[in-house]
Amino acid sequence: MLQSSSLSSSACKWSNVHSIFTKQVLPPFYIAIFVLGLCLNVVAAWIFFRVPADSGLVVYLKNMVVADLLMLLSFPFKVVDYLGYESFDLDVIRCRYTAVLFYFSMYVGILFIGFISLERYVKVHIQRATFARVLAVLTWSLLFLCCAPNVILTSNLEEKQSGKCVDLKTPLGKEWHKVSSYISVSLFWMTLVIVTFCYTSIARQVCKTYRRMRRDTIDICRKSNRSIFSILVVFFICFVPYHVCRVPFTLSQFSHSGFSSDVQFWLFQIKEGTLFLSAMNVCLDPVIYFLMCRTFRKSLLRKLSVRARRKSLTTETGEQSSLSKMGFWH
Repeated sequence: MLQSSSLSSSACKWSNVHSIFTKQVLPPFYIAIFVLGLCLNVVAAWIFFRVPADSGLVVYLKNMVVADLLMLLSFPFKVVDYLGYESFDLDVIRCRYTAVLFYFSMYVGILFIGFISLERYVKVHIQRATFARVLAVLTWSLLFLCCAPNVILTSNLEEKQSGKCVDLKTPLGKEWHKVSSYISVSLFWMTLVIVTFCYTSIARQVCKTYRRMRRDTIDICRKSNRSIFSILVVFFICFVPYHVCRVPFTLSQFSHSGFSSDVQFWLFQIKEGTLFLSAMNVCLDPVIYFLMCRTFRKSLLRKLSVRARRKSLTTETGEQSSLSKMGFWH
């Protein structure tokens, strides 16, 4: 009886912590990055899709914008789920479509960061726009083939046993869920190695050129370093923490995994927290666009300058009109 009471108390404690973190802390943060990310990426799309895709870098960045916009579509469903709105149909939509869309978009963005790193490092064939377009199509196709079975095989809709999406999967769907997790995580760690190697090599080369360059060109090297470290910082902050815990969490979802309930609980908490860091990339990617792409930066600054000039002219015209009505202008 005492043991049963203790277990009940423990479950209550975990429920309370779960409630505080996922129902009170995460929803406002997701709402904030949804609004900010939507504004930033709509502006980025508006600028990018007026810019000709005449280089590999621009092709990759345009695809990153599309991936971020797709990821943003999943945020409202995640917020509704965190807030505790109980609906079997909503759970099916979330588990079958929007959660898959979130991960699909995330890994598409991760791979394009890897391609940008290679493009910056090699700067020969991979920067050609035609090659980049072919690589982009292959990337979207590969990730679609990896993620589509998670949609198709989430079809065990006869009964809902718990709040876990894994309960909606068929036996084959559960196995594919593990396989696709291993594929995605492997793609991430491969991309991490590429990104780290490429930008470390580039940074080392830039530092070596400091001594040979005149003082008036040192600013160019500093700007280059800023763009290099911006993509590294975004990559390590957004994606590394989540992928450290993804495989253990995936294994813990299955009843035969051997993980205790306490370990499962903490893995879930860590997964949700690090997943939010991954979601933050929709707000940080536009910083990469601004620092890395000169065409994007010039277009944005030009449009802001034109907008400011029009506002100034409108204000000046309004002031002159007011003065004229008051008799100061004839």
